[in-house]
Amino acid sequence: MRLGVVTIGQTPRVDLAPELEDLLPGIELVERGVLDGCSQEEIASFAPTDGDHALTTRLADGGSAIIGEASVMRRLPRILIALEEEVDAILLACTGPFPAMPLSKPFFVPDRIIAHAVAATAPHGATVGIIAPLPEQEADTLQKFRTVVGVDVSVIVSAASPYTDTEERLREAARELASGGARLIAMDCFGYTAAMRAAVAAETGLPVVVARSVAARLAAETLGVPVTGSGVA
Repeated sequence: MRLGVVTIGQTPRVDLAPELEDLLPGIELVERGVLDGCSQEEIASFAPTDGDHALTTRLADGGSAIIGEASVMRRLPRILIALEEEVDAILLACTGPFPAMPLSKPFFVPDRIIAHAVAATAPHGATVGIIAPLPEQEADTLQKFRTVVGVDVSVIVSAASPYTDTEERLREAARELASGGARLIAMDCFGYTAAMRAAVAAETGLPVVVARSVAARLAAETLGVPVTGSGVA
C-alpha cells in the first residue's frame, strides 16, 4: 500500500521519513511538500499576516521557515487532490489547524488526532502540558486543546522548536511544564522526533505523546499494518 505524506515545507523529509517507515513497515511513502520548488523569495511571501496562524516547517536544505496557514491553503488543496490519485491514504505532516478537505480516501490530520489522544489519556482533573514550536502559537495551542479536553482538565503550554532550538531548550520547556503541575506532556508538532520525546520523558519522568507517532500508529491501524517500530513506547 502507498501512503501520501504531505508536509507544509519541502521534501525529502530526511528527519521524518525514516521514523514513519519504522512505524509503518511495508508501506510505501510518497512525499509531497507545499514549498517544493519554491525559491527563498517565494518562501518569504508565505510569512503569516495579521490574524493568521503561524506555522513552522523544515526546508530541504535542513533550515526552517515560519509561514502562515492562509498561504499554505493557496497550494495545499490541489496538492492533496492530485496526490489522492496515486496513494491509498494521505497523512498531513503538520499539526496546524487546517479545515476539512474534499478527499474520498482516508486523510489523517494530526491537529485533531493529537488533541483527542490527549483528551482520551489525561486523568480527570489533571493538568496537561503541551510543547509547541513557537511562542506565538501559545494562544492557538491553548484553544485547540482546551476545546477538546473539556473543563475538567487544565492546559499549559511551553515553546521549543524542533528545528531551531537546542535539546537543552527542549528540556527546559519540559521542566517548565512539569513544574506547572503537568501529569502528561504532548509534543504538538510533526517535527518532534522519537529522540526528542525520549529527552522530554527522561527530563520529567512523565508520560509523553508525540504527534507524528500517534498519527502514524492510527494510519497503521487503518491500513492494517502491524506496528513494530520504536516510536513512542
